[in-house]
Amino acid sequence: MSWTVMPTFDDYDRAREEFEWDLPDDFNPAVDFLRKHDDTSRVALRYERPGESDKEDGNGDSETHSTEDTIETYTFDDLDDRSDRLAAALADLGVEAGDRVGVVVPQKPQNPITHLANWKLGAVSVPLTVLFGRDALQYRLEDSEATAVVVDPSVRGTIEEIRDECPALESVIELGTADSVDGDAYAFDELLASHEPGIEVYDATPETPSAIMYTSGSTGPPKGVLHSHALWLGRAAAAYNYFEQGLAEGEATLWTPADWAWGAALGGTLFAAWHHGCTIVGWPREGFDPEAAYDLMERHGVTKAFMPPTALRMLMGVDDPEGQFDLALETFASAGEPLTPEVVDWVQETFANVGINDFYGQTELNLVVGNSSWFETRPGSMGKPFPGYEVAILDPDSEERVPEGEVGELAVKPDDRRVFFNEYWGFPEKTAAKQTESGWFRTGDLVERDDEGYLWFVSRTDDVILTSGYRVGPMEVEEAILHHDAVEQVGVVGVPDETRGEAIKAFVQPATAVADAAKLREEIRTLVRERLAEYEYPQEIEFVDELPTTTTGKIRRRSLRD
Repeated sequence: MSWTVMPTFDDYDRAREEFEWDLPDDFNPAVDFLRKHDDTSRVALRYERPGESDKEDGNGDSETHSTEDTIETYTFDDLDDRSDRLAAALADLGVEAGDRVGVVVPQKPQNPITHLANWKLGAVSVPLTVLFGRDALQYRLEDSEATAVVVDPSVRGTIEEIRDECPALESVIELGTADSVDGDAYAFDELLASHEPGIEVYDATPETPSAIMYTSGSTGPPKGVLHSHALWLGRAAAAYNYFEQGLAEGEATLWTPADWAWGAALGGTLFAAWHHGCTIVGWPREGFDPEAAYDLMERHGVTKAFMPPTALRMLMGVDDPEGQFDLALETFASAGEPLTPEVVDWVQETFANVGINDFYGQTELNLVVGNSSWFETRPGSMGKPFPGYEVAILDPDSEERVPEGEVGELAVKPDDRRVFFNEYWGFPEKTAAKQTESGWFRTGDLVERDDEGYLWFVSRTDDVILTSGYRVGPMEVEEAILHHDAVEQVGVVGVPDETRGEAIKAFVQPATAVADAAKLREEIRTLVRERLAEYEYPQEIEFVDELPTTTTGKIRRRSLRD
């Protein structure tokens, strides 16, 4: 089947049998997302700009006033024009094919415009979230050797703090005008205004390097996952399935509260929408307000929403949403942690004609398993393999297949290798370990498969914490906590939490007796928020006299969980 038009299948078995990854010889996602549609004057992005408040007056004093939120619309042509201009500007700054460019921007138009500009030059995007603190940003920009970075004003100060530790970083571009941007940063608006569209787009293929996405592991530093352009076609195909094959050109409006730095939001929602010629809504907000979310979906006529399980649980707290809001919703999709049965039951009982589809993927391995209208939803199940992938349940030690109904490690094999990751950036041994000799990619997740082909998540083989849809590596949190002078040793694990799926719990061994436990807990939480990210701070902190360790001195996290 063609990559340009995702086929509609009424039958799951027929889809599994007939679907093929027919990737083109030449492929640049900037062209695919913006130029291939029948009508490029249609709206691609509806951006709701937050109102401003607490501005400074002419004397430098703060004066409180606010403005209403405003809605800006961008057609495919508008985005093509702006990304052309930014690409020309980046080229003038010395960015070349293969160079890495960081993108630290929330749900604002400048986020996808930067990615598109990168690909028009043949550069590699490094999606990063504004939620990252100093250490997290410094590590990723230094490790990827980013030569340029486009940043939101909210993180400009952090970038200046770490700039000397990122020797490859030559250019910082800050969102704003020449009047609002100072120092040696370039103003985003000024660069666009001073350059013309019409840049020659880089002659790319599905194998051309496209993005480095960082994923946290249980041991060692975060790993950069290098993908090629084929990544976006894999994500668009998955979205077509978990959004119920309802992404006809010009007919769907998509939204997610998830940060556009994350794979399922960026590739599985934003760029999937544009691949299929649909509209995306951008709405940068701090935190998640369920009433405001319903109101937004009503205002913009959102038909397809990707909602992490935590957001869905918060939406459950609003009474009679269909009675309060005039919703056009057709499908919720969700990923990041298994959906509990009560969430699925709530959607089915609360909404007259809204489906809910849990799906599963990894930063490395695309979106490979999920639910759809092809078969009955089994609450709590991950679903079944999407067309284009084979799965096996293997014994983690012997790599032999285990019988149905027994727990083993989920392994995946794509029908086209290119839709999976290229490599772990700078970690060839870890890249090799991800794939077995027989070609199966190991997920590190333990599952079981029943006699009807449904997959059921059991646990992870590593210690990664899934909290509110985010994957958190405990080592990063431990290292941040150890910066506190009062901490001798620490072990971090995930513990069950009704809202988040898992909460982060830190077992702290103090250096000396704790005089004020509440004060020390708050200092530790603040430290982690500042150094890493808002969602990585430990919700629970327990002080212990001694931590369990292995014979080599490593923290036994399994003992802490038990």
